[in-house]
Amino acid sequence: MAQHELINTIKVERAKRNMTQAELAIKVGVSRKTINTIETGKFTPSTITAIRIARAFELTVEDIFSIVPDK
Repeated sequence: MAQHELINTIKVERAKRNMTQAELAIKVGVSRKTINTIETGKFTPSTITAIRIARAFELTVEDIFSIVPDK
């Protein structure tokens, strides 16, 4: 079975809104460190956190996160 990598556009969406990681963290209800680790791909968010991130940007989860299959 192929492994998959979860990628995201959190940094891009934050930049569009001139939003810091700390500001997003407050909206989502997590720590700034959690936002950082999700944004850099070191941590995969729970479904609830992914939905909260998407809602903070007024986008869908699919607009923020996508799965890239390994080659």
